[in-house]
Amino acid sequence: MAREDRRVERDRDYFESLYREHYGRVLLFAIRRTDPQTARDVAAETFLAAWRRLDTVPRAKALAWLYTVARNTINNELRGRTRRTRLDERLHAQPADSAPDLADDVSERLDALRLLESLPPKDREALQLVEWDDLDLTTAAHVAGCSPATFRVRLHRARRRLVAADEAAHRPPTPTQQLITDEALS
Repeated sequence: MAREDRRVERDRDYFESLYREHYGRVLLFAIRRTDPQTARDVAAETFLAAWRRLDTVPRAKALAWLYTVARNTINNELRGRTRRTRLDERLHAQPADSAPDLADDVSERLDALRLLESLPPKDREALQLVEWDDLDLTTAAHVAGCSPATFRVRLHRARRRLVAADEAAHRPPTPTQQLITDEALS
C-alpha cells in the first residue's frame, strides 16, 4: 500500500509541475486558434487527458505532447461546431449569414488574419506553430504530425503563399475589375 501511495504522490507532483510549467502556453496556443472560452475548455481537456494518460506523456517532449492533444481537441470541437451549424441550418431552414463586409473599417491585424485565413489549413498551422507559438522546427513537426523535413517544406511553401496572397491583396484592380465594381455600385 505504501508503494502505491508513493506512486500516486509522484504522479501528482509530476502532473502539478506539468500544469504549472505549461498551462499558460497551452492556453495561448488554444486562444490563437479559437475563442477565449473554448480555449479555456481546450486547455482543461488537454490537462485532463494528460492526467488520465500521465504514463504516456513523454517527459522530454511534454509541451509538444500537450500541443498535439490541444490541437486534436480544437479540431474535434470545430468538427462538432460544423455539425451543429449544419443541423441548426436545416432545422431553421434559413440560409447561412454571409460574412460581414469589413472593407470599410479594417485594421492591420484583421488584414493579417484574413491573409492567414486565406491559406490552406496546413499552411496556417505551420505558420502559427513557428511564428505564434515560437516552436523550433522539430517540435512543430511533432505537433503537426509529420517529419521535420516535411514540416520544413510545408513552412517554406506557407511563407511563399502568404507573401503571394499579400501581394495579390494590395494590387490595384484591373480595368475590368474596376468596371464590374463600378457597375455593381450604380
